Amino acid sequence: MILVVGANGMLGRDLMTLLGSRARGVDIDDIDITDLQSTERVVRALHPSVVVNCAAYTDVDGCEANVETAMQVNGEGVGHLAMATRTIGARLVQISTDYVFDGAKGSPYLEDDPPCPLNVYGESKLAGEMNAAVNPDHLIVRTQWLYGRHGKNFVETMLRLAREKDELTVVDDQFGSPTWTVDLARAIVALIDTGCTGIYHAANAGFCSWNGFARAIFQETGVDIPVRGMTTEQLNRPARRPLYSTLDCTRLEQDAGFRPQPWRDALRAYLVERTT
Repeated sequence: MILVVGANGMLGRDLMTLLGSRARGVDIDDIDITDLQSTERVVRALHPSVVVNCAAYTDVDGCEANVETAMQVNGEGVGHLAMATRTIGARLVQISTDYVFDGAKGSPYLEDDPPCPLNVYGESKLAGEMNAAVNPDHLIVRTQWLYGRHGKNFVETMLRLAREKDELTVVDDQFGSPTWTVDLARAIVALIDTGCTGIYHAANAGFCSWNGFARAIFQETGVDIPVRGMTTEQLNRPARRPLYSTLDCTRLEQDAGFRPQPWRDALRAYLVERTT
């Protein structure tokens, strides 16, 4: 049995759907990963062969003001899961992020590139990666720019703002790969089923800026609205962001036989699914 922690979240729900009868899901009402006793109690009672941790504090700017909470959930909580899964001989799958990198490399990041987070969120997720290694049987899946049907996301935000405004201004100097949670779930299952361990990158193929992503959303939905550009510096958010944090997913294809589809194709599929 595969236990999905954070099963009610955007990724967790797609993962539960994909796994079907193979999965059991728990969320914050069932388990508190920041508490070791709670974590051990649930993991021992359910005794899964694999635990996939989709639980996280993902408010990037909020992490700057809530450092302790970010570290407890994204760092210490993973350590608790690692200890609990190691005790019962289960594999731990930890979902991580491109924000462990500073975006200064200038080309897609490989799994063994040295991390250098710019913000508290990235630091907390890197702490989670390090703590996951408490269980030797661990799999870390780094991803980025997630959107999906079961949570707030950039696609829905853009479509909502287009109904409310005459024009939009979106950052055009941050580049990454928009990633549909359904495709990420498929990648995770492929990695689990092929017995992969260690660190893997999983994101939809290709890359764009947030501005380019917004333009693509409007093109695919037939929305006619001007989209102006702006710099990250002009946006002036509390947390620093990496400017180019695209992930190289070659290892995923080589080892698990899974090739993520291009991000634009995934966007089209998502837009079709959200209307059904």
